[in-house]
Amino acid sequence: MTNKPAQPLPDSPGIDGRRADFCNLGQMAYGGTYALQVELAARRRRGDLEHDLFLAVEHPPVFTLGRRGGREHLGVSEAFLASRGIGLVPIERGGEITYHGPGQLVVYPILDLRRARLRIGEYVYRLEEVMRRLAEDFGVSAGRDERNRGVWVGNNKLGSIGIAIRHGISFHGMALNVNVDLVPFAWINPCGLRDIGMTSLSLERGAACAMDEVLGRLRIHLSQVFAVALHPMRADLLVTHPSTPDALP
Repeated sequence: MTNKPAQPLPDSPGIDGRRADFCNLGQMAYGGTYALQVELAARRRRGDLEHDLFLAVEHPPVFTLGRRGGREHLGVSEAFLASRGIGLVPIERGGEITYHGPGQLVVYPILDLRRARLRIGEYVYRLEEVMRRLAEDFGVSAGRDERNRGVWVGNNKLGSIGIAIRHGISFHGMALNVNVDLVPFAWINPCGLRDIGMTSLSLERGAACAMDEVLGRLRIHLSQVFAVALHPMRADLLVTHPSTPDALP
């Protein structure tokens, strides 16, 4: 593992007077959240969404397949998953197969990377840095690993990255294991990697983490790492009209 920085990080939020919004969606089904991301990314591109936006969410149990696929890394049948009410969803984000479930903090940034003057590598680095700092807040030392993007504790993965960018606007994002049930990860080779484990903040510290506390620290680190003044936004203000056809994949 390495913590070598890819670039200097800003020292204070809103360094360029930039504002971003933050919305906690609570627990929301993956499909609905995906449709919302697509709509918001299209609106951000058109200028209908004035500011960059960070969505925080927890998903009911679901496996997602990135652009590189990964069904070969699924060790159980789709019938087995269906019997447990767990979906399997192909999606256009980077990476391979991963699991989302309650107790995992997922963050979907809807960012205009050109306006933010962020290259893709810099953007991914900052997502990792947010997760690394969150882990540190709860007494867990996490770092990066050259094998795969995200954050790790030894040979165990704590947080994952899977992004998509369309017309310079980011969506999808990062997933940090807070109190999530790790058993479903045993049914796959996470991110297409073999002989690795998955871990969580609660497992590493030996005690559960209050998600409200994690969300509070998340807002601080997003503001600092992305150099924005972060403003809360209500979820009911996000959806103003149905997605238009040109916003769909």
